[in-house]
Amino acid sequence: MNKLGVRPAAVLSVILLAMSGSVVLSAGYPEKPIRLVIGSAAGSGPDIISRFLADRLYTKWGQRVIVDSRPGVAGLLSADIVTRSAADGYTWMMLTSQLLVATSVYQNNKVNLAKDFASLSLIGQVPFVLVVNPQIPAKNIAELIDLAKKSNPALRYGSAGTGASEHLCGFLFNKMTQTTMLHVPYKGVGQAIADTVAREVHLTYGVLPAVLPMVQAGRVRALGVTTAKRASLLPDVPAIAETVPGYENFGWYSVVAPSGTPLEILNKVSADMVKVIHEPAFGEQMKGLGMEVSGTTRSELDAFRADQTRRITELVKAASVSAQ
Repeated sequence: MNKLGVRPAAVLSVILLAMSGSVVLSAGYPEKPIRLVIGSAAGSGPDIISRFLADRLYTKWGQRVIVDSRPGVAGLLSADIVTRSAADGYTWMMLTSQLLVATSVYQNNKVNLAKDFASLSLIGQVPFVLVVNPQIPAKNIAELIDLAKKSNPALRYGSAGTGASEHLCGFLFNKMTQTTMLHVPYKGVGQAIADTVAREVHLTYGVLPAVLPMVQAGRVRALGVTTAKRASLLPDVPAIAETVPGYENFGWYSVVAPSGTPLEILNKVSADMVKVIHEPAFGEQMKGLGMEVSGTTRSELDAFRADQTRRITELVKAASVSAQ
């Protein structure tokens, strides 16, 4: 018996019981369906990706991952819902590049992505594609830059809205090429693409899966992708960075859980998710969506999120974009 009147054997029993409890929790999880909340509408890229991931995890675990679509305020609604959910491992959220942008643009929001969410894994990255109306004489990025500098009135580019990723793609292009193309915001990228086809605007930036059918049909001309390297689905389309060194802006998809979720659950989910993401069948599904799969560890996603937060915050500030 020690000075506090507690027998060493009793202390050891408590420690062993706690350790065994952690092992049991990790081994038995999940014991019921899991909710994966996304901030996009049904049928969107995040929705499709989430359902592919859910199917693969069901095969591994025998428990359903239910995709819960909660669009609104550029994804901030989904984040608010998850922060108010129990941190028990049975609620996750898809954290996307657009949601990160939204937290920088909507300055009065109460979501703190860094503090409120624990990393699980980065699923992958997807490029935006700079596409122009086929009647625009520019056949490549260099010619577009030259045309933009000579045009009066200015060339117009459409986006999914002020502060949207497509807007930031265009702002960054203007900044790095010293051009002054005019931004035209829409309520969604679909209308921006449609108006590029109709020549209401001269060009737009669209995530690869959204513009690929239009490119293949010849209704728009792809001049460049926004990732540092070319996209496998458009191997003949150069990266903008090949003409504008250092240019890069891309979409990405990750899965996170509320902060406070037990560490053993976070580690188990992350490890199993990484295995699923790296399965050839899943990779082929993602390739069809124009995505380059990542499947990172928790610490790797932490580092990625920190880097992207810094980059996006600086870009939004430089673009003078804010919303209440």
